Amino acid sequence: MFTKNNRNKSKFSQPKSDYKEKTIDLRRVARVMAGGKRFSFRCTLVIGDDKGNVGIGIAKGIDVAKAMEKAKNKAKKNLFNFPRKETTIPHEVEAKFSAARVIIKPAPKGSGLKAGGAVRTVLLMAGIKDASAKCLGRTKNKLTNALATVEALKKIKT
Repeated sequence: MFTKNNRNKSKFSQPKSDYKEKTIDLRRVARVMAGGKRFSFRCTLVIGDDKGNVGIGIAKGIDVAKAMEKAKNKAKKNLFNFPRKETTIPHEVEAKFSAARVIIKPAPKGSGLKAGGAVRTVLLMAGIKDASAKCLGRTKNKLTNALATVEALKKIKT
């Protein structure tokens, strides 16, 4: 039975993950069927530890909780590691994904992260604290800007 020490512990509890997570985008999307519209939710989520591991996941679900759980699992599968130079990146890098173009430049220690929107979120989850980033593409779409940032981080060499 339950003792005093393990009363609040569930036997199905999962171990605490060392990854931080942040939702970039959460949308209600619709599919048109014969009887009307079927609604579902699309979640874009970024996970990362502050040590250079970052991943992005996109998933749909019937409700918000299912979409977020599926996106988290996909982000864990998409995790990758890139080289860092203390709290910044070793060199300037540029990448393009769809209509989004992103440039990320290294910055001196203590200058902070100068980036906005989805680019800032991805860089923070990756552990970049000092850098400058600019979105040059023709889009304000958070999803494509985040994926362009991931492509840029994958291009970093030591």
